[in-house]
Order: sequence, then structure tokens, then C-alpha cells
Amino acid sequence: MGKFRTRLAEGIIIFDGAIGTEIYRRNFFVNASYEQLCLSSPDTIREIHRSYLEAGAEVLTTNSFNANARRLGRFGLAADTVAINRAAVRLAREIAQDQALVAGSIGPVGDPESPQDRRNRRELLEEQISGLLDADFLIFESLRTLGDLDAALLSIKKFPGIDYVVSFAIDPLAAENHADPLLEFLAAVEAYDGEAPTAIGLNCGGGPESTMLELEKLAAKTKLPIIVQPNAGIPRGIDGRMLYMTSGEYFSTYAKRYAQLGAAGIGGCCGIGPEHIAELARTIKPLMAAEKRQLPQLDVKDETLPEVLPLAERSSFGAKLACGKFVTSVELTPPRGFDLSGAVSAARLCKEAGVDAVNLPDGPRASARITPLATAAVIEREVAIETIPHCCCRDRSLIGLQAELLAYAGSDIHNLLFITGDPPKLGDYPFSSGVFDIDSIGLVKLQTRMNRGVDLGGNKLNAQTRAVIGVGADPSAIDPEREYRRLCEKVEAGADFVITQPVFDAEALLAFIRRIEHLHLPLIAGVWPLTSLKNAQFMKTEVPGVSVPDSIIDRMASSEDRETQRQIGIEIARESIAAIRSAVQGVQVSAPFGNVGHALKVLV
Repeated sequence: MGKFRTRLAEGIIIFDGAIGTEIYRRNFFVNASYEQLCLSSPDTIREIHRSYLEAGAEVLTTNSFNANARRLGRFGLAADTVAINRAAVRLAREIAQDQALVAGSIGPVGDPESPQDRRNRRELLEEQISGLLDADFLIFESLRTLGDLDAALLSIKKFPGIDYVVSFAIDPLAAENHADPLLEFLAAVEAYDGEAPTAIGLNCGGGPESTMLELEKLAAKTKLPIIVQPNAGIPRGIDGRMLYMTSGEYFSTYAKRYAQLGAAGIGGCCGIGPEHIAELARTIKPLMAAEKRQLPQLDVKDETLPEVLPLAERSSFGAKLACGKFVTSVELTPPRGFDLSGAVSAARLCKEAGVDAVNLPDGPRASARITPLATAAVIEREVAIETIPHCCCRDRSLIGLQAELLAYAGSDIHNLLFITGDPPKLGDYPFSSGVFDIDSIGLVKLQTRMNRGVDLGGNKLNAQTRAVIGVGADPSAIDPEREYRRLCEKVEAGADFVITQPVFDAEALLAFIRRIEHLHLPLIAGVWPLTSLKNAQFMKTEVPGVSVPDSIIDRMASSEDRETQRQIGIEIARESIAAIRSAVQGVQVSAPFGNVGHALKVLV
């Protein structure tokens, strides 16, 4: 098995980003051959490769995209084709050493009527491949036509045993043209009578969002590993300005979605640079590792451990869930400082309104705030309302997480919501490291052990903890099968109830409820009262796990008055609750921007 196949079997691979974009940033203009720089300016190419390696890339792509005789011939360099490709591999290998794989980049050969070289495309590609044989694998990039694909597949036949990828350049206008070239492309790959590609790719296109839509389609149709490399997209008009939306955060947020859809490799194309790859590596690798990591087996035999206490005996909130009572919760974000008077006042308003519990996020969007443990302890002591603090895997090792769970038990705080958490790159402290020793499923397993009176190492505790274990779910997940599977695993691990992401599509939630009915899990629906049209647009485009239908956007846009929009948001939230009330066991209403009064109006 080749190195590339081995790495694909081990988990997600981080690819690098654009080469041409980085060359242009270094003041090499487009009237020169960028590939010839492998000979004339090797230090520039090494520097680019090094920047990607330092960013966390595990694949370095050679600077050889246009290094075929036809395209090089425009610069009088056709005779240097093999030398340029060999140099491209050598430069990437010098930087990669044993830390990264080297991918030999091959682009389409160009106009067949070109006066520079009238050989057929297969011959031109064979010549280029002969100079790239020292790469770990080849990647035919930006294939836009079936002719490009056919030439790639014919040329690789001359070199049996080489790992290779065929990567399709997404047409962002395909839907407008009533075409589906992706499925035609896949059908041609599957009909190929030679050695099948090691993986199939998606690159370029209209940016991360359009690439995700194509990935959803492709993942449902092929068993081949999929490599995803979107470009930076096109600018959007925002308040009269044209803005490129693909920041490092935006890119890595979509990369997380690609991983959840099953992508085997993720990198970038035109406009994606080392800063994007650095965010990608920081985000994806720890999260994916956490999902795979298992807790150590217990040495204590199960039959020697007591059973978990009945749900009704663990907390008042648990008792309400156990008897089927409809419950309400309001989400209050702990403050950035340590003055908890505002949180206490907000919690008191919730209690006076008859709310059953206050939900306390743990550093949402990786912000640095006072801990939910401290906030919950003060609120429960001074207001006498139960809390549901979030316990997040991001910031603590397994030992630290266990210590926190013991602290909750010792503080008589028993309702907990277990989440994996947002990577640090989302917040104000991108230099912070995400720990992610385990994910939320592993954390539920740890708490369930402690609810049976035993800790992580199999040591018996002096008493059983009595946590009511909550978990999250996304009814509108981009990969519903993965979401369903993970929720099943959470229930098997010991979850007692589930709180969903904010729901704006009642039908999607009801369909999700029907799907999980057999789990017999109390479900509390998340509700977010929109405050403005901009808030609705932000939730739709920028918040992972939240799906806002166009009908709601249109409704929020029906008035330009901010106060009217706020009232419309409250009406939409009330209507959502009315539509789902008979199917759920409760609702959790967020207090947008800390406005608890806004949330309470939804529950009136």
C-alpha cells in the first residue's frame, strides 16, 4: 500500500492551499510562467511550501499545475517540461522531508488548437507525469470537461501502480445552466476500465458554501475517498461594499462540515493561503481525534457497581422530565468579567416568570468568560432556580474534566449539558489550544461511570454522582445520518435528555423527532427569537448547525423598522413553539445579546 493510501486509512488529511495565489503575492506577475520559477527562483517556491508545512499541511502540492509542454510553450519553455516537473517535486520534497506527503499537481493541458504543441492531450500528460514520478501521488486538478477527465485517465494507464486523484472543478453556475456535470463526471470515473483512482476530488468552484453542496451530492454517490479543496469564492455585496467572506474562521467552519460529511482530505484552492490552512489544521485534527478516542476499559466489574439513580431522584428538573412535564429553560451567557450581579438579576426574572431552569453556555464561540460552574453556584444559591450548565470538552484534559464533574456534584449542581465545544479559532484567543481529549460522547460515558460511583481510572468514589445528563442535537444537520448515529451513541452512553440547536423549521424538527422516537429521549427544542433582519441573515449564513428558511428571511425583511423586526422575531418564535409543543417535552429560549426580557416575551 502506498503512503497516500495508508494516510487515507488513518484519518483526515490536511492539504495545502493555493500555490499561484502565493506566488502572485510575492510580486511575480501573470505575464511569466509560474512553473518556471521552480528553476529560476527555487527559494520562492520553497518558502511557499514551508509556509504551508508550518501551518499544519500534511500534503504539499508541487508547483506544476501548468507544467505541460503546451502551456509552457507559450513562454518558449516546452523543452524544459520534464526538468520543471522534476524540480517541482524536488523542491516540495526538500521541505516535506518525512513530515508531509508530496502531491504532483497536473492541470488541464489547454487549447488543443494551440500552435505551441499539437500533440494530443494524453501524450502531453504522459510527458508531464514522467517528470513527477518521485511524488507520493498525482492529483489531476481542475478538470472541467469530460475530455479533460478522459485524457487524465488515458495518460495514467502508462504508469500502473501510481496513486492518483481526479479532482473536478465545480461549476458555480451549473444550477443556472440546468446541468449536473458532477454526476456525469462520476459516471465516467466509474465506467473507466483501468486502475481506479485512489480518491476523487472537488476543487475551485464558488467558495466553501457551494463546495459543501456538491460534497453532499458526491458523498451520497461514491465510496471513493473524497478530497475537498474549495477556493475563496466570490465577493458578496454587504451594505454597498464588496467583501470576500472567506476568512480563516469561515473557511475552517465549513471544513468542519466537510469532515462531518465524510471528506477524507481537506485543503484549499485559489485564494486560500497558509492562514486558512493554519485555522483548518487547528480546528479539524483535534476534533476528529476526539471522536475516535475511547475511554480506557474499567477494571471494576459492572456487577459490583450500583445502578444509576432513577432520573426522578437526581434533581427537580430530572423529576419533571421523568413524569413527562413540559419544561422551560432560558439560556443566559455568563459574563466576561467576574461580576455576577447581572446574571443573578436575569435568573431572578426567569424564576418570577415561572421558568424551570437557566441554561448556562461554556465559553460560546470560544470566548473567555467566567465558568458556568461559578455562575451556576451563585445563581442556585441566591435565586433558588435550577441551572443547566454546559460542560465543554475544549479546554480541559480528561483529568480536568473529571475534576469539574466532581466539583459540580460537590456543589449540589446536578443538571449538565455535555458538548464538544467550539474550537479556539472562533473566539478572541485563536492562539489558545483546544484540548479535545474526548468528545461529548466520551464525556457522557465518563459522567455515567461517575453516576455509578466509579471514576475514570476505575477507582470507586465515596458516593455516586447524580447528574442529569443532557446532550445536544441538530435536527437540520448537513449529514443527518451522522447526527442520528451520534445521538444514538449518546443515548447508549447514558444521556437523559437532549436540547436541540435553535429551530426555525418546524417540519425539520418534527421529522427528526419521528426518526428518534424509538430512543424514548425527552427532547427540549432550542428557540432563538430573532432580533433583526441582519440577525436572521447572520444565523442563516454564519452559524453552524442552524438552518433559517428563506420564508423567515423574507418575513423579517417585510419591515425596515428595527422594533417591528424585533416583534416579528418574537412572533416567529411563538409560532414555532405552538407548532411543536405537542411533540416536545420543553423549549429552551435563548436570550439574544443577553436580553432576557426578549426571551421571556416568547414564553408569555
